[in-house]
Amino acid sequence: MSAPSRSVKPLQGALLLAISALLFAFTGVGIREISASVNNESVVFFRNLVGVLFFLPLLLVRGIRPLRTTRLKSHLWRTTYGLAAMYCFFYAIAHLPLADAMLFTYSAPIFTPLIAHFWLKEPLTRRMLITSLIGLCGVLMVAKPSAALFEGAALIGLAASLLAAFAFVSIREMSDSEPATRIVFYFSLFSALFSAIPLTWSWQPLDATQLGWLLGIGLLATASQIIMSRAYGLAPPGLIGPIAYLAIVFAGIIAWLLWGETPDTLSLLGAALIFAASLLSVARRSA
Repeated sequence: MSAPSRSVKPLQGALLLAISALLFAFTGVGIREISASVNNESVVFFRNLVGVLFFLPLLLVRGIRPLRTTRLKSHLWRTTYGLAAMYCFFYAIAHLPLADAMLFTYSAPIFTPLIAHFWLKEPLTRRMLITSLIGLCGVLMVAKPSAALFEGAALIGLAASLLAAFAFVSIREMSDSEPATRIVFYFSLFSALFSAIPLTWSWQPLDATQLGWLLGIGLLATASQIIMSRAYGLAPPGLIGPIAYLAIVFAGIIAWLLWGETPDTLSLLGAALIFAASLLSVARRSA
């Protein structure tokens, strides 16, 4: 039996994934600012709750029909991968230097071509592997991971990367029938329900300023998720995945503008490799 038909529009997918990476970088800035006063459990929950509230206008205008699905099991698996990756990433932030934790976040594209190949039978080419490795080398140069990268907590960070890769491929798997808005809605809904459980023992009072930050983080993250889901619906994760590496470049630029964190020569060289990997990933493949 032939595989389901899915779009292959790499240029459009790459552009959307770059926009998603930019929004994700801004989301990271918000998380960095709020994490000093709000615990991880609350940040994760409100990020998902805002994602659900994001769809209320759609529900009020068009009703439940656009969100009806026959693939509830697929949405539950996508939520499992994505939410577990989120918690692992927050654990990595708490127990590893920030640069190391960020490295794990942006190393997910190295795994997506392999997972997409074995799960969805997507093509796996030498170009995909080379561009992923080039991008990862660039990330290493920018992040400059310390010796802590080889400690036990790093395994949790690695799990975050692998789980994120599975989440990206699961989006692609559903893209033949599920629009991006529906994928993100169910992810936000199920994640909000599941992430509410830890609040039973870790709830903390929040003031208006903290709630404002959490609202902004949730809106940025949800918009980034919708755009990313649309991107992976347009092109295979293995093909455009290295574009996600741009997030660390965007994060570096934002850190320079906001906090005066000037990149050194190695970081600039790493950023150049990341851009190169991004361009190569969507360049016309030779016959």
